[in-house]
Amino acid sequence: MCDIITDLPWLRLYNTVEFNMEVRNMEKRKRIPRKAQVDESLCVACGCCVKVCPMKAISIYKGIRAVVDWEKCIGCGKCAKECPASVIAIREVPV
Repeated sequence: MCDIITDLPWLRLYNTVEFNMEVRNMEKRKRIPRKAQVDESLCVACGCCVKVCPMKAISIYKGIRAVVDWEKCIGCGKCAKECPASVIAIREVPV
């Protein structure tokens, strides 16, 4: 390679151990699907999770509890972080 290309800062990033570890972690996450799971007995149906879900995978069922549509859920964890009652967990789902 010419010197101009090898001196680019972003190219040096690809050769670091941290970058390679992050790529491996991303590949692992791709292989094991993760989905949101609501403890329905403790859910207070506040709707905070519905507001933050980027995939619109959560809805409030009859004003009683949150329900996750696993077909839409990407397992990002935003709902679990936002839940004031801490009743949403991101779990690995068997394929």
